Parts: sequence; structure tokens; C-alpha cells
Amino acid sequence: MQTLILHPDCAAGPITNVQAEIEATKQGCKARFRFDGDISQIKVPMHAASERMDFLWKTTCFEIFWQPEGGQYYREFNLSPSSRWACYDFDDFRLNSRDAPVEAIAIACSHDGTSLQLEASIASELPLPAAVALNAIVEDNDGNIQFWALAFEDGKAEFHSEVCRAITLEKLA
Repeated sequence: MQTLILHPDCAAGPITNVQAEIEATKQGCKARFRFDGDISQIKVPMHAASERMDFLWKTTCFEIFWQPEGGQYYREFNLSPSSRWACYDFDDFRLNSRDAPVEAIAIACSHDGTSLQLEASIASELPLPAAVALNAIVEDNDGNIQFWALAFEDGKAEFHSEVCRAITLEKLA
């Protein structure tokens, strides 16, 4: 797993470590995210029916950004510990956002007092090779928000930035 970094403008909070990994599959991809820290001090969305839902990024959730090589187009996935999800396509940086086609997304989340782990299996057309970002948003019980990513550009936290897409996934063998 790769270690994500906390955005420098975010204060330290109950989560002290975030890790993530992703692999391309014939159907799309599989990803795994892990928080370490005092899980009782963060807002963990309650388990719910798996369905598409907007605005998941307003509280604790995980994100994947997938940009095929050679273009400006990219796809964003929001994955909630509740098992709800969202998927959007963009033509360029935050341009022409629209719901993206997804065949299926399965999310499994478990946690105890010191860790939370989310696993997602995504069936969606995801061209390779691609630049990929793995991100996390943590909301603590006081409403403070932390942003975690593989890399950040200077300035405010911006997950749509190409700088965050620090993983390169090659074509499947």
C-alpha cells in the first residue's frame, strides 16, 4: 500500500495514517484504503443500500481519479464507507461534469477503534495506461475536514489536479 500525505493546510486530527492501493482488472479496478488512528473521533457514514449518490465528498469518503494517457478527459469515483458511491466524467479540469456509466460498484467497509478499511471493486470502462489518484477525506466529530492524497500542488487542496495522479497503471498483460 502507498502512504497518502495530509495537505499542509490541514490540522492534525484523529487519523494519523492513510494508505491506499489500486490495481486494474479486466472489468475495471479494485482499490483498498485504510485509516489508522482514533476511529471513534471521526464521522463514519452509517451503512446503507449501495446506490449512486451525490455530495459524498462532504464527509468521510475515498476518491479515485482515473485519467487515460494522452488526453484531458478523466473519471472520478467517490466511495463512501456507507457503501454509497458516485462516478463522474470530466472533459478537462472540472469541465462538463456528468454522471459516468458504471456497470457495478461493490464496497465493503470494516472498522474497529484504531483502523478503518474500505475495499471497492469497480466494473466500469477504464482505459489503460492511465494516471491515477487515490485520495481520502476525513471529517472529525467536530466538523473539521482533512484532505489526504499521494501528492498535492501548491495552494489549496485540489484533488482534480493532475499532480494528485501520481500512480501510473499500465495495460493488463
